[in-house]
Amino acid sequence: MKDLLKELDLMPNNPGAGTGTGWRETRGDLLESYSPIDGSLIASTQKGMAADYETIAEKAREAFLVWRMVPAPRRGEVVRRIGNAMRSRKKELARVISLEVGKIRSEAEGEVQEMIDICDFAVGQSRMLYGLTMHSERPRHRMYEQWHPLGSIGVITSFNFPVAVWAWNAMIALIAGDTVIWKPSHKACLTALAVMKVIEPVLKAGNVPEGLLNLIIGDRNEVGERLISDHRLPLVSATGSIAMGRHVGRTVSARLGRTLLELGGNNAVIVTKSADTTLAVRAILFGALGTAGQRCTTIRRVIAHRDIAEQLTRSLVDAYRKVKVGNPLENGVLMGPLIDRAAVGKMQAAIGSLKSQGGRVVYGGEVLTGGVYDAGTYVAPCIAEARNHYPVVREETFAPVLYVMPYQDIEEAIFCQNNVPQGLSSAIFTQDVFESELFLSHMGSDCGIANVNIGTSGAEIGGAFGGEKDTGGGRESGSDAWKNYMRRQTATINWSPEIPLAQGIQFGTVE
Repeated sequence: MKDLLKELDLMPNNPGAGTGTGWRETRGDLLESYSPIDGSLIASTQKGMAADYETIAEKAREAFLVWRMVPAPRRGEVVRRIGNAMRSRKKELARVISLEVGKIRSEAEGEVQEMIDICDFAVGQSRMLYGLTMHSERPRHRMYEQWHPLGSIGVITSFNFPVAVWAWNAMIALIAGDTVIWKPSHKACLTALAVMKVIEPVLKAGNVPEGLLNLIIGDRNEVGERLISDHRLPLVSATGSIAMGRHVGRTVSARLGRTLLELGGNNAVIVTKSADTTLAVRAILFGALGTAGQRCTTIRRVIAHRDIAEQLTRSLVDAYRKVKVGNPLENGVLMGPLIDRAAVGKMQAAIGSLKSQGGRVVYGGEVLTGGVYDAGTYVAPCIAEARNHYPVVREETFAPVLYVMPYQDIEEAIFCQNNVPQGLSSAIFTQDVFESELFLSHMGSDCGIANVNIGTSGAEIGGAFGGEKDTGGGRESGSDAWKNYMRRQTATINWSPEIPLAQGIQFGTVE
């Protein structure tokens, strides 16, 4: 561990605030980062305080005035170099992710690859910040829209994707001409520091303004509330709980700012009579157990046709029995620990609620003990029989708890899937084209993501990511999500000697 930290220029105690090309000597409380793998201390961070935030916010504002004038393709060149820096440190960054948040090696490397991929995507997008032209109703007038840089962007990230979600926002914001202030989760601050250390030489060599990419690790009152209340930040992107998102949304909207909210998911997979159940089981296994069930896109509900529900449950139990739970850095391990003991406690409380509401555990759910499990963060993944109306099923338990429930007809299944407060990701397994088309129609899934014959997790960066209802309505990453980070302007040019008014209005004559 010491060698890894040294390679990434991380120290036993690290400053909690930086401007991309320099670090501040922060004097806040000490934040110690313990690995969920074995409970060992990895390193610590000195939190930033209000004065640190103020300095960084002002640096970001000043840097924006310079960065917005850099041609977009040149901004893309900086992002390209950032992506290459990530490539050169992929293994090391992935190992820090595993150590700090407990992801298995392949998932951790996949997250770093996601940062690399979004850099590649953003480089191309830097030459495609397109507007539209419209025909004017007035003679000899030209009308069109254009997109300008927005300003400084606040990005608040969660522990489960400690760097990928930041990259979705930051790399697109950079090519859009914006600067970024990043407030990472306290549970994944070392990963954030490691990323900033990797890209620091790129920023220095690129002669970019200080304050282009900023990081601050601090408490809610000292940093968080200031960030979301700051009029200098026209956009705040926040990933986390629904309660957090509501607070961020209210605060930012009160100052008429914009938000991108990526909040809770309660994702369902419908498995029909015609489905390839072998395919479905394989997809559900990763979707339910990836990141130990701590993804916003985790499969939490399986809605199976009653004729196959019992057999599908047995197949899932058989597959779960083969899943090795343990140290995520070891070969063959498919599920690592939960992020901390508090998460384990919430999972146990949810299972207790399930039982009291009429559900039944058919596999797993217990806390694992002894040997490698002494950290108290390891659990056996759980499969349970449930009904969609149970209060616990309508909530998002951020843990590997999978609810299986039967349905009679496809309309009932879609109603069941949609009848929860969240609306992020959804999927159906079917060989019936009519069922798949219904699922994808306006009568079907009400989620931001709808898949056929694949699971709910593992979205590609080329598509816009986000959901509806209590998921927050935000869209990040691909497609036209870049528009969130820019301001739209409609322009009209009169190349005639007259001043005709729209809608045929006559307003007299100036003598």
